[in-house]
Order: sequence, then C-alpha cells, then structure tokens
Amino acid sequence: MIAPPRSPDVRLWTGVAAIAVAALLLSEFIVRESIGARPELDDPRALAEFVERTSTQTLVIVLIDTVLMASLIVFLAGFRQIITHARRDLQWIADLAYGAGLVFVAVTLVGDAMEAGSALDAVNMTPDPSAIRALTEGHILMFGATGCVLLALVSAASGYVTILSRALPRWTGWLAVAVAIANLAWVPSIFGGTSDAAFFSAGGVGVAVFATFPWLAWVIAVGIVTIRSRRTAPNGA
Repeated sequence: MIAPPRSPDVRLWTGVAAIAVAALLLSEFIVRESIGARPELDDPRALAEFVERTSTQTLVIVLIDTVLMASLIVFLAGFRQIITHARRDLQWIADLAYGAGLVFVAVTLVGDAMEAGSALDAVNMTPDPSAIRALTEGHILMFGATGCVLLALVSAASGYVTILSRALPRWTGWLAVAVAIANLAWVPSIFGGTSDAAFFSAGGVGVAVFATFPWLAWVIAVGIVTIRSRRTAPNGA
C-alpha cells in the first residue's frame, strides 16, 4: 500500500516566509531611501514634480510590498497551525491573530493601491496634484493609525497564545506584547498631521521605526526560531 504524502513542514515554511519578509523588507528600504523625503502636501507643484520623478521607484516598492504581504499570509497561517497543534483550546485566539493579520494585509494592499495610483497619475500623463494629495492622505492613514491598531491586536493575541502554549520560546511571546504596546503608543499619531519629515505624524518616520518595523522584526525572529526548532518538533507543528 502506498503511503500518503506527508504534509508540508509547517515550521520550515513559516521560517521561509519570514526570511522572505526580511529580504523583501530590505529591498523595499533600499529603494525607498533612493527616493528621498516627500514634499509637503500643500505644495502642489513640488508634490507633482516629486511623484513624476519617483513614479518608477514607487511602483517597484508597491510590487515588492505586494509580494511581502503574500509572504506574511503564509507566515500567519503557519504560526496559527503551530499554536493550535500545541494547544487546541487556544485556537479561537490564534484565529483572532490570524484574522486580524489578514485584515492588516488587506488594508496594506489598499494603501499600496493608493500609492501606486498616485504614481500612475504621473506616468505618461500630466500629474494632478489634487488627486495625488487625496490618494496620499488615504495611504498615510492606512499605513499609520489604522495599521497600528491592527498590528496591536495581532501582536497582543500572538504574544498571549505563545506564552500560554509554549509552542515557541516565551521570549518571543513577550516580544510580541512589547510590539503591541509600541503600536498602541503610536495610534495618536493620526493627529500629528501629514508631514513626511515630522517624527510624530500620520506619515512620519516614527510610525515606521517604532510600530511597523518592530512587528516585522518579531515576524523574522519567530521565523528563525521555527526553522531552528523544526527537527525536534513533530510534523505539522
């Protein structure tokens, strides 16, 4: 009798997805740094010129971010499986983390579409500053306070199930809790305006450095841990 094929190694693929996130994040950072700071939204001429000059790089960033979000979906599914295999009674909380993570991915993709829309407005066309401004403001909100709330929920639920299930080292759970607190701390940045140069603003560097990046760092840390521990874990966990 032919034995049924084994299911894919969930820890391996969770780790591979996290490593892909790291590589894509680095690529996105390099391209974004080559663009420079965006002009203020109330300077229509400078804004139109900036978007026209950086449209190609912006579309590259959006493409990279789309693949990054796909990798995050794989990671979230693998993380959920690892937790539920260890403690089935925690499945509803693991599902909460997974569901909130998927909503974050969806919101991010909508934000990416807005950013790509502003770039496409300058490709072989005369840029419309009012359209670019509207798309940019929506994009900033989704990557700012909206993303922070969702990541806080994902991180808090992930930290809770990690600590209780012991499916992963406890320090990864406490790290997730710290990430949740950091994201909640930056939710009020929605009231800080839209300046790209300001530290505490809806579109400022503070959100990226102290909210989004810490969560992605947690994803990468969990991915490394799952790959290192997969030889001692049963298949499917």
